[in-house]
Amino acid sequence: MSEELGALYLRSSLETFRAYKELAEGALAQVSPQDWFFTPDLASNSIAVILKHVGGNLRSRWTDFLTSDGEKPDRNRDAEFEVHGDSAEELWLAWENGWTALLITLENLRPEHLTQKVLIRSRQLSVLEAIDRSLAHTAYHVGQIVYLAKHLRGGEFKSLSIPKGKSEAWKKGKR
Repeated sequence: MSEELGALYLRSSLETFRAYKELAEGALAQVSPQDWFFTPDLASNSIAVILKHVGGNLRSRWTDFLTSDGEKPDRNRDAEFEVHGDSAEELWLAWENGWTALLITLENLRPEHLTQKVLIRSRQLSVLEAIDRSLAHTAYHVGQIVYLAKHLRGGEFKSLSIPKGKSEAWKKGKR
């Protein structure tokens, strides 16, 4: 991979991760922290669980990214799906800690790292593959946060992109 293409990929990945963080936080801003604990049914996750899980996943994957397995020995993945007694502040801290680990690491990666091998759950991946894997996983859960926030707010939810029925107006405004 050329250095130019590698730099473009890293820049694009960083911008995309930041956009997903912003999207999730735009949805979170529209619901109260008490709403984070709402679970639509027994098979579904609450926003609280998703915050805790994404935070734990990102912290584990991106701490010492190039030098240790992305599944850290101190991570208790199963506990990420339980929020008994966790406060909104603790959940937010887990979310922020995960994102901080990701963003600092990604900002410091260089094109020459992209073909380097890293471990995730003892599986060897290139750095590029690990970035793609993490981005897909994070986007999946951000979509869940947005969906739950929309459900909780109903018609009061303010669109985080082009609102339904407003595509033509958006296109005209861009010209």
